[in-house]
Amino acid sequence: MKKVIFYISLLIFCISCEDVVEIDVPSEEPRLIVDALIRVDPSEVFTLVQVKVRETSSFFEEVVPTGLQQITITNLSENAGEVLLETSPGSGVYEKLMTNEILMSGQLLLQIDFEDEFFIAFADYIPAVPIDSVVQGDETLFDEDETEVIVTFTDTPDRDDYYLFDFDFGNFLATEDTFYQGQQFEFSYFYDEDMLPGQTATISIMGVDQQFYNYMNQLIEQSGEDSFGPFQTPAVTVRGNFINVTEIDNIDNFDNVDMSDNFALGYFAVVGTYTQQITIE
Repeated sequence: MKKVIFYISLLIFCISCEDVVEIDVPSEEPRLIVDALIRVDPSEVFTLVQVKVRETSSFFEEVVPTGLQQITITNLSENAGEVLLETSPGSGVYEKLMTNEILMSGQLLLQIDFEDEFFIAFADYIPAVPIDSVVQGDETLFDEDETEVIVTFTDTPDRDDYYLFDFDFGNFLATEDTFYQGQQFEFSYFYDEDMLPGQTATISIMGVDQQFYNYMNQLIEQSGEDSFGPFQTPAVTVRGNFINVTEIDNIDNFDNVDMSDNFALGYFAVVGTYTQQITIE
């Protein structure tokens, strides 16, 4: 009986020693996240423009699709605007088939109307160059399970070019032509994923401007090996080119310096794109 009393007393003592630990988690007002990377194949006549809109939520909660009042893309030179329509209620995905002539000429304005606030971003079409070849290599970088692909393309001379490569499966690489301007350039990319024989990877080269190149480099560096992808919520807020213009009444002043914290996450870019596929052996 004394042993039983001893064990009960020890249990009560241990329970009484437990402290409640409260952890403060990051919190801020919800923000829009806009994936508005418009890929244009210059060999085609039309492009299906797709914009995905979500909203940040509390820490540890999922990022959810967001419904908008309206989203439009306008060619300011042609004064031609198109309204994007949601593919299905609650999807947060908005689409519109637009002509490449509109997308590839003049400055474009993307406007989002959300809860009586207005977010805008500007973009100009940036051309790319075709991919000369994509072949599978047999080298590894860090792990014997890696898969090497060797990409070759030829840069345009007499112009400073920036490129964004999409290697599928959420893998991106940004590069500039500082050391290969006007030359044919070959490099290797190594997949960390377990690539199986017969699996197909779609590889794209996109032409981007310096601002978007810098933005993507920051996101790629942040995502690291966690495969967040460049348009999911980053660990640290990386500002894109969207601003909130609800309170701006001067059309010539869009720098938003008095509301520097009032913006949406994400980026609006219109990029020339060339694509090749490779089947893993």
